[in-house]
Amino acid sequence: MTTQEESETKTGVGRRPLGFLRAPGGGADWRERYARYLLISDFLVLIWVVYGTQIAWLGFGNPAVAPQTSLLPDISYWLFSAGLVVLWTWALGLADSRNYRVIGIGTSEYVRVARASFGLFGLVAIVSFLTKAEVARGYLLIALPFGIVMLVLVRWLWRQWLVSNRRTGAYSARALLVGSEAAVAHIASELRRSTDAGYKVIGACTPTGRIADTVPGTDIPVMGSVTTIERALEATGADTVIIASSGDLPPGGVKRISWALEAGRQHLVLAPNITDIAGPRIHARPVAGLPLIHVETPRFSSGQRFAKRTTDIIGSLLLIVLSSPFLLGVAIAVKLTSPGPLLYKQERVGLNGQPFRMLKFRSMRTGADQELKALLEAQGTDTQPLFKVKDDPRITPVGKFIRKYSLDELPQFFNVLGGSMSLVGPRPQIAAEVELYTDAARRRLLARPGITGLWQVSGRSTMSWEETVRLDLYYVENWSFFGDVGILLKTFKAVIVPGDSAH
Repeated sequence: MTTQEESETKTGVGRRPLGFLRAPGGGADWRERYARYLLISDFLVLIWVVYGTQIAWLGFGNPAVAPQTSLLPDISYWLFSAGLVVLWTWALGLADSRNYRVIGIGTSEYVRVARASFGLFGLVAIVSFLTKAEVARGYLLIALPFGIVMLVLVRWLWRQWLVSNRRTGAYSARALLVGSEAAVAHIASELRRSTDAGYKVIGACTPTGRIADTVPGTDIPVMGSVTTIERALEATGADTVIIASSGDLPPGGVKRISWALEAGRQHLVLAPNITDIAGPRIHARPVAGLPLIHVETPRFSSGQRFAKRTTDIIGSLLLIVLSSPFLLGVAIAVKLTSPGPLLYKQERVGLNGQPFRMLKFRSMRTGADQELKALLEAQGTDTQPLFKVKDDPRITPVGKFIRKYSLDELPQFFNVLGGSMSLVGPRPQIAAEVELYTDAARRRLLARPGITGLWQVSGRSTMSWEETVRLDLYYVENWSFFGDVGILLKTFKAVIVPGDSAH
């Protein structure tokens, strides 16, 4: 036995520690257990939706689907609805909508629910056409959208439960990171930043393999070298191996690791050295037996630009009408409580570096701009692009309230309507802040600035400048219509329940 093997045996690597207990909800069976929860809830939701639609549209009688052919008998709608429920539940399973790879984060789960539902109803329409069966159109036209909405809503509620459990480490994959110390530290940082993804890092295998040490800059224990992964898996009870950098493995190392994993219980994940790039831009294309990963350059098609601008126009008009009582109330409160103009108009830098006048309800005393430099110098943040003053003395009492609930931003709906801003996008900054941008940060200017954005719903005033830039660049390079919808929904929640991060 080599010296390293002796050391590993003494420290427990290579044998499973006695009394090893899995974390609550952890282990290899949590995926199956959660999938069963979804299966049962899907089935119950569909019973309620399908039979509820049948009763609402056809009543409590015993109507039947009557095929115009002697080869098929009449089918009672009660039996037809039962078959529809079973087939719908089955279709959701065939679409892998309950697969652990899509639950907990992202929109893939919801997209698969919708796709399976439309596919099933398309099949029903084809069969009814071929058999000339007269299925009540209203029954189907109500059941389909109502069913999708209710399925997605219940899945979303399940996701909130799952995410709350994952914050405690339950219902998460127990991950063993493999690669260089720098790569391991980087991947671990990204995974801990997003606990919703469901990966709990419990150890690492590095080229040095110094057992009992931790990866520099982290609290992750080193469980052995990159050649002793099987023993590390057994010792830690990990069910997922994440390759942080394959260059540190011997030739054919990834393939050998995959062969050694227990099918269905242990999983292998490759983490390429690219972050902040969304799935639609990444495509795996096998070429000559090589699994090459292609990353498309970010671009906005004419259709995407048209969709975003149309959404901005319709959305801003609707929001102006809906918020008109608040616009009037805030205007009266600002005018009556402090001297000065009603609106605060400030020049900001917008799309492609073009300046524009951004509108806000005035929340500070008159002449506040002239005091900014001295206040920033006093707190030592005058060299940072994100100009924020802690406990800002310039804010009026009414201004503090309208800022907390973002009511001071309401006039920016007119900026959106005029085209200088968008409902969602990077927050526009003043020219002095833009002058401090790095080359990477300047990519924020490639998108129309927004009233709300990804970083605003991720932490608002508590985030650092570096984190703000990272989230804004992610938005700019990975824009999608449904991403905007998600940000708007989160913004509504943040406005209603602002928490301590709103200033």
